Amino acid sequence: MKRREVIKNISVLPVAGLAITGSYNLESVIASPSAFLPARRNLFKELGLRTFINAAGTYTFMTGSLMPAEVIEAMVAASKEFVLLDDVQDKVGEKIASMCHAEAATVTAGCWSAMVLGLAGILTGRDLKKIAQLPDLDELKSEVITQKSHNTGYVHALKNTGVKIVAIDTIQDLENAINEKTAMMWFLNYAAPDGQIQHEDWVAIGKKHNIPTMNDIAADVPPVENLWKYNDMGFDLVCISGGKALRGPQSAGILMGRKDLIEAARLNAPPRGGNIGRGMKVNKEEVFGMFAALERYISLDHRKEWKIWEDRIALIEAAVKKIKGITTSVTVPPVANHTPTLNIAWDTSTIPVTREELQDRLRRGNPSIEVVAGKENSINLTVFMLEPNQEKIVASRIYEELNKASAK
Repeated sequence: MKRREVIKNISVLPVAGLAITGSYNLESVIASPSAFLPARRNLFKELGLRTFINAAGTYTFMTGSLMPAEVIEAMVAASKEFVLLDDVQDKVGEKIASMCHAEAATVTAGCWSAMVLGLAGILTGRDLKKIAQLPDLDELKSEVITQKSHNTGYVHALKNTGVKIVAIDTIQDLENAINEKTAMMWFLNYAAPDGQIQHEDWVAIGKKHNIPTMNDIAADVPPVENLWKYNDMGFDLVCISGGKALRGPQSAGILMGRKDLIEAARLNAPPRGGNIGRGMKVNKEEVFGMFAALERYISLDHRKEWKIWEDRIALIEAAVKKIKGITTSVTVPPVANHTPTLNIAWDTSTIPVTREELQDRLRRGNPSIEVVAGKENSINLTVFMLEPNQEKIVASRIYEELNKASAK
């Protein structure tokens, strides 16, 4: 539009809730329209909420991870149009399945939801009467087998369907436990190093007895290859969180695997009602966001990202080691949250502060920083949730508090 046409049109429009009159300089409105727009609300400040630098990790109670621009843009775009939810799940599910080497996939309300819906699909198949009766297992299979070392609080997701958990140790125990009531064999991926039965044998025994196997890999990327490794290995269902390292919506996850089981799982899920999963609703914005997050994550330069993490760790480690009485070590967890982790320990005779006191001082500082308690007098921290240059702030603040304590 020509400049005079803009001025003509804008002169009859309200700006910031007020009609433009002769008291406004229209030339200045054209030159800087943002100056006349309402200020963006900062709800964190408005509600008195503490925000912090996350040097701890992707913990649910710390709201997981931050969504990158691509994810937010996908969610905002999805919010502008109406569409049938099943159509969105169909199309996005096809794309996710292709990227992750699965027959089919669906976006769920987190990894927990993926576990509930996946098992529900195994129990009911496509039988609408059986779907309506869950968690009543009358005339349905009612047992799920897992290893004792895998039998953690996460089995409650499976118990939502009404099943009983049967915990075993050895391959012989597993063979003995399988019976006509066995619905599924569940594997908790991060507990694999502690179990006597590893992935390949678990899958092989499941196939031998025609019993579906599920693998919970909630926080088990990186490495990126884990997104398809267990599908390629032969697990019938794989569940993953969306709001951890994938940096999708915190309340989203993915269920992927056999096509018939994914179809049955979706019948137990919204938008359908009268089923066990009705409350596990995922909106179109989350489905789009999860797709964008997965696509972005797979396309990352993972070697470059790992180098960035190592450099951040090295910077923090170098800063704190300047203080007498400090020892450090860098480890990488073998499975879950597989990223460089820095442990900072200190001699309390030289630095008289407890780990809880240090955590509290970092938490109450400005900016606030969250780290994790380590063993005895130490803290652990990760850097893969830090924004660029925040490692410098973390290094400075930890150095400041430990040095202050050592000077007393």
